[in-house]
Amino acid sequence: MAQLWGGRFTKETDRLVYNFNASLSFDKRLYKQDIKGSMAHASMLAKQGILTEKEKEEILSGLQEILVDIENGKLEFSPEYEDIHSFVEANLIARKGNAGKKLHTGRSRNDQVALDMKMYVREEIQETDGLLKELLETLHKLMKENIHTYMPGFTHLQKAQPVTVAHHLGAYFEMFKRDRSRLTDTKKRLNLCPLGSGALAGTTYPLDREYTARVLGFDGPTLNSMDSVADRDYLIEFLSDLSMIMMHLSRFCEEMILWNSNEYQFVELDDAYSTGSSIMPQKKNPDIAELVRGKTGRVYGALVSLLTTMKGLPLAYNKDMQEDKELAFDAMDTAKGCIALFNGMISTLEFKKENMENSAKNGFTNATDAADYLVNRGVPFRDAHSIVGRLVLYCLEKNIALEEMSLEEYKAISPVFEEDIYEAISMKNCVEKRNTIGAPGSVAMETVLKQNEKYLEE
Repeated sequence: MAQLWGGRFTKETDRLVYNFNASLSFDKRLYKQDIKGSMAHASMLAKQGILTEKEKEEILSGLQEILVDIENGKLEFSPEYEDIHSFVEANLIARKGNAGKKLHTGRSRNDQVALDMKMYVREEIQETDGLLKELLETLHKLMKENIHTYMPGFTHLQKAQPVTVAHHLGAYFEMFKRDRSRLTDTKKRLNLCPLGSGALAGTTYPLDREYTARVLGFDGPTLNSMDSVADRDYLIEFLSDLSMIMMHLSRFCEEMILWNSNEYQFVELDDAYSTGSSIMPQKKNPDIAELVRGKTGRVYGALVSLLTTMKGLPLAYNKDMQEDKELAFDAMDTAKGCIALFNGMISTLEFKKENMENSAKNGFTNATDAADYLVNRGVPFRDAHSIVGRLVLYCLEKNIALEEMSLEEYKAISPVFEEDIYEAISMKNCVEKRNTIGAPGSVAMETVLKQNEKYLEE
């Protein structure tokens, strides 16, 4: 068993204990960050005169060889190494001898793993943000195509007022915009470099931490070495960001599942994003939407797990913190996969426009507009509300929509109604009258779409 800390011990670690303690099986995905961080560290040590230029060049060439060999499959991750740090360093020593042994000067595995995770999360934020932008571009395209696609808006899952598909999708556009904003904030807060903090109390070597931070693309070095090695706030925050993204995807998926049902028939999912039943030939199941909804709990679990792990830890580093990786890696992979699949699903679905508009008509979503019609003709709102309630009750008894009532039937309930009531309660008029910013009217929506285009170009 290849270990970097054996001098203190007189006997080998029990194999079961070693396996329980080892992390290479999952932290091997940090190999790029570990090698890049080691290169920066070696360059800084040479700059400070702690390494010779020759030793630096040997270390850099050795690390580059290891990186190439890993990516070409020539160098495999062997379970004899405890973690990615010992794997890289042992292979470097095997190739470069004494120069390789000097690489670890002025650092600890504690600040090394903190650096690796920060760099990894920074890259994951970038990838996740890119996927969200692609999803927003799809939503923007669908919004532009459906400014006049009328549908019922809901509260309490009850039909409320008419809106448009563009307006409905715009709500999710805003959610995913906020998600991107949160990712930006998280990246900004995490972007301080912990390397050079040592195990917890810094080092006596004259390190130039500002130089290392600059080389690795950080805004500067962390300012407290104990916090540097004990901090996982950035990872918790990223998992929280991912949980919010998954929550938004899950809400969207729930609506796609409902809209795809026989009762709604608002959308037709593409065959590539649906499955059938093994015994019921008529079925077309929204499996992708259901899986995204289901996997949301998986991402939540990673967040709660790490919060629970960290809640009782004294300063500084504790081995418990090794539990920051497996579930976090899974959550990152899960969220990215769900965003990509969801984007594919909605970019290929078909909106059943006639069904959506008929549903809005049959659900009395224009009842508020009928009340507004009366108010605009001098009827007090409370009286208008009561009159329209009687209209709805009458329609329910007759099994008709408000549009299907005759003018005589309207006047029997209130003589204020005239022929223009039909125009006032049309789906088009109900929507188009609502043009305050943020409303579903086409004038308001065009303004929002222009802002969205500008946002996506930034």
